[in-house]
Amino acid sequence: MEARERVTHPRLRPVEAFPVRLQGQDLVCLRDPAALAEQPIFLNGPLVLLVSLMDGSKSLRDIQAEFMRQTGEMLFIENIEELVGQLENHHYLDSPSFSAYYEALVQEFRKLPVRPATHAGAAYEGTAEGLRRQIDTFFEHPDGPGTTGVSDHGEPLRGLIAPHIDFHRGGPAYAHAYKALAEHPGADRFIIFGTCHNMIQKRFALTEKGYDTPLGCAETDQEFVRRLAAKLPEDPFVDEFAHRGEHSVEFQAVCLKYLLGDRHPFKIVPILVGSFHDIYSDGKTAVQDPEIQAMVDAVVEVMQEMPASYCLIAGADLAHVGRRFGDPSGPTERFLKEVEEDDRALLHLVEAGDAEGVFRSIAADNDRRRVCGYPPIYMTLRCLENPRGKLLQYRQWADLEAGAAVTYASVALF
Repeated sequence: MEARERVTHPRLRPVEAFPVRLQGQDLVCLRDPAALAEQPIFLNGPLVLLVSLMDGSKSLRDIQAEFMRQTGEMLFIENIEELVGQLENHHYLDSPSFSAYYEALVQEFRKLPVRPATHAGAAYEGTAEGLRRQIDTFFEHPDGPGTTGVSDHGEPLRGLIAPHIDFHRGGPAYAHAYKALAEHPGADRFIIFGTCHNMIQKRFALTEKGYDTPLGCAETDQEFVRRLAAKLPEDPFVDEFAHRGEHSVEFQAVCLKYLLGDRHPFKIVPILVGSFHDIYSDGKTAVQDPEIQAMVDAVVEVMQEMPASYCLIAGADLAHVGRRFGDPSGPTERFLKEVEEDDRALLHLVEAGDAEGVFRSIAADNDRRRVCGYPPIYMTLRCLENPRGKLLQYRQWADLEAGAAVTYASVALF
């Protein structure tokens, strides 16, 4: 009760809110992409209005009065207090008790020797045997590439664009990406640029922790990370906690352990990449951003200082469209054809190794399609010398009734 009484001016944390239809009801789902609030909350119309008023500037009495002004309905203050208490207990409010909860999680994460397999048992199978069977089916799927065949011929793969969509939606695309890696072997160090789906203070977030998986831990090259951090002007560990819940790197670590296991020892360098939105909003280009340039220079320099066979991976999805992601309507089949045209134009730039072209393409329409993966794609292309790519597969996942579509692709970089 004490925690609830402290929240006199409730403020909702930055979480996702999107329409859903459950049991014949139109609701709004609140979900925390950082997984700090572990359970989603479903709100009906009146509750949506109440929660939308919780911006930190209004007292409970102010919210009560504004709700009555907009609806003509009088709510007891106790009802509002009960809602605030539920949001507080589920960690959806920005409050002193949430700050204490968050700080405890940060300290707990810092003490861990490895980063746990956060999404095991939910986004993918949680046991080694089950996970191997699950990924096997991605290769065998009608949309998959068929069984992997290791080849000692041809040039090693220098880079890879792989999805980070849920396995059950985009499994065959992962198989296409990692079959290319199996058929162009040789790499033993994988620098993974992953989309950071949450707000971070800096442009990049590093960790020295290995990524655990049901198939064993993907060990991080700590010496590489330390040398990298030493060359950067900003502290790249400020946002290390973002690695805890982020899936974009985790899914690549899982696929690498599946493909290479303990038979071919390897290490990873996990790098989360934040938004580039502020750059083009300010009328600048990515190449003008000092944090980006510092990271590119540092990665290239450390690769030169620590000779190994490197492969750079971007854990990157493409477009996110429809009501679920903020569009006023849709998506429709017709619109998804337009999205595919734009996506394929972007992928043509990726195949050409044109990092600046990728950035300009996104900036030109203010990222209308919400391509969450272009920052890691950009970084992967920038850190490779004269890359050339081959599109392996492009796919769209869509639920038109739910108002959501996500597009993704696999690209091999040589």
